[in-house]
Amino acid sequence: MTIKKINIGIVGGAGYTAGELIRILLNHPNAAIKYVESSSNNGQPVTAVHRDLLGETEIVFSDIDHKKVDLLFLCSGHGKSAEYLSQKTIPECVKIIDLSHDFRLRSDENPFVYGLPELNRNAIQAASRIANPGCFATGIQLALLPLAAAGVIVDDLHVNAITGSTGAGHAPTKTSHFSWRDNNLSVYKAFEHQHLGEICESLHQAQPGFNHSLHFIPVRGNHTRGIFTMAYTRFKKNLADARTLYETYYESHPFVHILDENPDMKQVVNTNKCILYLEKHGDQLMIISCIDNLLKGASGQAVQNMNIMYGIDEKAGLNLKAVAF
Repeated sequence: MTIKKINIGIVGGAGYTAGELIRILLNHPNAAIKYVESSSNNGQPVTAVHRDLLGETEIVFSDIDHKKVDLLFLCSGHGKSAEYLSQKTIPECVKIIDLSHDFRLRSDENPFVYGLPELNRNAIQAASRIANPGCFATGIQLALLPLAAAGVIVDDLHVNAITGSTGAGHAPTKTSHFSWRDNNLSVYKAFEHQHLGEICESLHQAQPGFNHSLHFIPVRGNHTRGIFTMAYTRFKKNLADARTLYETYYESHPFVHILDENPDMKQVVNTNKCILYLEKHGDQLMIISCIDNLLKGASGQAVQNMNIMYGIDEKAGLNLKAVAF
């Protein structure tokens, strides 16, 4: 039986997340890209910017006809999505998945559902507007949600996470260009990163009585992609109990895997997977979480949300091999 294609438009098509999104959707069995918009590249072939797609597509950057798409992905920078939607008339029948920060925090005026499938799958199924989670937020939440869902976070949470340079966006900046980033490490936005708000909202959702602090120190790494998160907190039970808790929570979630061995970040780069590893040290439980910031932390998760919204296989288009070798 032939399955109807989902007609897709992409706004902000020149960035890293859009490039990865296009790559995935070109090979997705249920997706048809109709338009890719980039205000700075209008009329140019997509491959002029995303050179890795040479030979894969002949799409040209152009304005989107919203009446001809079923789903709109917003891939512009933070603040741009809200501006775009305020200036455009989008038909109610067009679903939206926003990859910016603009709609992640809950409010009475915000119609977007927070798109972390491992927390909100049922709400995503019924939604027409999705706020895709942040990359750091995804890795950290997947490390902590089983504890929150079991109501066993009893102390402050301590998190250190290192991210690749692609997390800083496509436009070169002082702290993202190669000559500065290579052979270098630096801390930024310690204890006040913008993803803390969405993380804490999810922890409160999973554990309504959660009232502890989350101490987060982000680190700029000297690699291009991947987030390696190390979290720890007091945990009263033993390691076997923790392992059972995590395996039970993620039993029905196909992209999260609990490993027996200390992981390497390369095991997830170029995939939509999150791998988790647990250790117990005294009364502290340490959780290591690894994701690709551009896939499970952005475009891969956006496609996962699309799959859930349209009731198709959650893994469709996302059987991707890691670059481990």
